[in-house]
Amino acid sequence: MSNSYVLVVNSGSSSLKFAVIDSQSGDAIVSGLGECFGLSEAVISWKYQGEKTEETIDYPDNHHQHAVDRIVKLIESLGLNDNIIAIGHRVVHGGEKFTSTVRINEQVITEIEQLAELAPLHNLAHVKGIRAAVKAFPSLPQFVVFDTAFHQTMPKKAYRDAIPTELYDEYAIRRYGFHGTSHYYVSREAAKMLDKDVNDTNVISVHLGNGASVCAIRDGQSVDTSMGFTPQAGLMMGTRSGDIDPGIIEFLLKKGWTQEQVFDTLYKKSGFLGLSGLTSDARGVLEAMEQGNEDAKLAFEVFTYRVAKYIASYMIPLQRVDAIIFTGGIGENSLPIRREILNYLRVFGFVEDEAGNEAARFGNSGVIARSELHNAVAMVIPTNEELVIVRESVALLD
Repeated sequence: MSNSYVLVVNSGSSSLKFAVIDSQSGDAIVSGLGECFGLSEAVISWKYQGEKTEETIDYPDNHHQHAVDRIVKLIESLGLNDNIIAIGHRVVHGGEKFTSTVRINEQVITEIEQLAELAPLHNLAHVKGIRAAVKAFPSLPQFVVFDTAFHQTMPKKAYRDAIPTELYDEYAIRRYGFHGTSHYYVSREAAKMLDKDVNDTNVISVHLGNGASVCAIRDGQSVDTSMGFTPQAGLMMGTRSGDIDPGIIEFLLKKGWTQEQVFDTLYKKSGFLGLSGLTSDARGVLEAMEQGNEDAKLAFEVFTYRVAKYIASYMIPLQRVDAIIFTGGIGENSLPIRREILNYLRVFGFVEDEAGNEAARFGNSGVIARSELHNAVAMVIPTNEELVIVRESVALLD
């Protein structure tokens, strides 16, 4: 029996990630990234059998289409095209319209475009990648997995804001949540590690990366999450402020700031970058803190404190917690950040397993703490959003 592969495409405003993944083993046969779209230095690179190759994209415009066209040639040159059975796409925002994975047709693409006002930086970029892939692979079934879909199980008390009802009725202003594909994946993996039925498993999933969010998952379903109407809400992040008093926006506007200045600052110049004044990368912040930089130390303290507060607050909707899961680039790899968050969680009886915490890095999963007060553990589980896209696509294909 021949292998069955799925091409996964994740299109951003100036980049396009891709991978050809074995639908049975979950292994990436080839993976790559097109980046710097719109600039003269646009490139595409890929990794195959341990070797990395990079090429420039020598075109003045429409880099998404040219990147996909190059992927087609790459797939053909590697002899993989006959084994690809489907293409799966990631889309950030599905609004209330999309509550699960769907097969792509023109109506679906149009509806994703219409939802762009909820995620202007993301959805239109996704559509570029989708249209390019549809043009390049017209005969292959294609599917789209939405970051917001997993959170559509939240109850009204969790997703509705305390604002006039007409704002929800007319503009669909509510908490949507993001990173749903990641939270979904690690919660299922946690159930396996705990040897529990996922429908009887309560976890707090902590996705920490340049974007960061916490999700309360009860009986396998999302019941609350920290990101809101946009991915700006919730935790402090690499360049995003996270939760902030909306009165600050009014204050700055009255001070003569333009709307563009305000939101550019909150989205692109805050978080780790804003507090440290150095970098949006947690690794750079930790290095500076070790060298005695007080602003970097403050960035570390604000971040870990806020993450711990969110985790603690999600004990309420769950009542019983089986596991706290750390995932994402920071959650999987940053020992000092995990250790500090666990120190805050001592109030719930969590005691760090130092050896386990040190071992659970760079792709390794494992238990990093246990609670002496509750039958609960803290663990690290590397996320795999691409594998979710593959599985969801194959399930609909079948």
